[in-house]
Amino acid sequence: MNYLRLLVLVLCINSTFDSYSQTYFPPRGNWEVRRPQSLGLNAQKLNEAVKYAEENEYSGSKDSRVASLIGFRREPFHEVLGPMRERGGPAGVIIKDGYIVAQWGDVNRVDMTHSVTKSYLSTIAGLALDKELVRNVKDKVADYVWDGTFNGAHNGKIDWHMLLNQSSAWSGELFGLKDWADRPPRSGGIDDWRFKKPVEPGTVMEYNDVRVNVLAYSLLQVWRKPLPQILKQHIMDPIGASTTWRWFGYDHAWVNVDGVKMQSVTGGGHSGGGVFISALDHARFGLLFLNDGNWNGNQLISKEWVNAVQVSSEPMASYGYMWWLNRGPRKWRDVEDESIYYAAGFGGNYIVIDKKNDLVLVTRWLEPNKIGPMMKLVLGAVN
Repeated sequence: MNYLRLLVLVLCINSTFDSYSQTYFPPRGNWEVRRPQSLGLNAQKLNEAVKYAEENEYSGSKDSRVASLIGFRREPFHEVLGPMRERGGPAGVIIKDGYIVAQWGDVNRVDMTHSVTKSYLSTIAGLALDKELVRNVKDKVADYVWDGTFNGAHNGKIDWHMLLNQSSAWSGELFGLKDWADRPPRSGGIDDWRFKKPVEPGTVMEYNDVRVNVLAYSLLQVWRKPLPQILKQHIMDPIGASTTWRWFGYDHAWVNVDGVKMQSVTGGGHSGGGVFISALDHARFGLLFLNDGNWNGNQLISKEWVNAVQVSSEPMASYGYMWWLNRGPRKWRDVEDESIYYAAGFGGNYIVIDKKNDLVLVTRWLEPNKIGPMMKLVLGAVN
């Protein structure tokens, strides 16, 4: 019986190795380009998808400060608190079996990526689970972060699971930003928003950058190291990312950790900061998730975590652990496959993972309501 179990284990390992060995993993500083036809894709239809991306550029200002101040003008105290950068034009890359089959624009340009940052932040949480720095996503965050951030009957109910799926309803102020002032309701005014009773934690998904930044702050307390260093060491360096990407917080968001000043980074560029990165580095990150957290035989983040981010949260079927899912109320009308998932950011920044067809799509500065039709065109090229 023991020999039989050993044989099954060896066969499983070999099967896993074979599946990853069929994928091309680009070395640092180089990425092989292949003709679409050589990988079973229709080149003409793929060109149509590229043309569509080029012709449907995000309509907002190229000045990120202007775009942010206009885009979030309903917020009563919104201001730019961290680094921002004027954006480039449409850019992107399509990866099939690990190879580049199409690209457009300046794929090496470092741009803000706004809320795509949240999917990188989620990865930091996954690494913490893998390394047992956090024992379970259902643990109360107050058991790890006991400085008052999660004090009280309301905030004391919050667990990591709620922070990750944006249903925490955390109530308070972080780095001078109040939770209720972020993306307020379309009706009412300051007094209505300020004195509104918070919903029960875990019951409603609310896209809220202050609460996302509470997650980043909490993970900093757990890791006790700057989160960009964690991402670099455990993910970006092993996948051969460039040295050009950066992850910023607000200019004043510095905290004392073990007597050392560290910046608590943001989960997006709403008020500045977040991940600044190229399309090609995004593609490497996407390729890692396409292959279940494995990079050329090295399991950088557990397959269990990659699966976990794709599970619909209780209050929102379209949202997992800071990745959007092609199902529920936010499902793309033009794309049937509900196993597709993606990172999304303000201004039309996307990393799309299509496991079924072994595809990764990265597109920058696409008009947001065009991502469904864009993906439909890409899928139309699959023979």
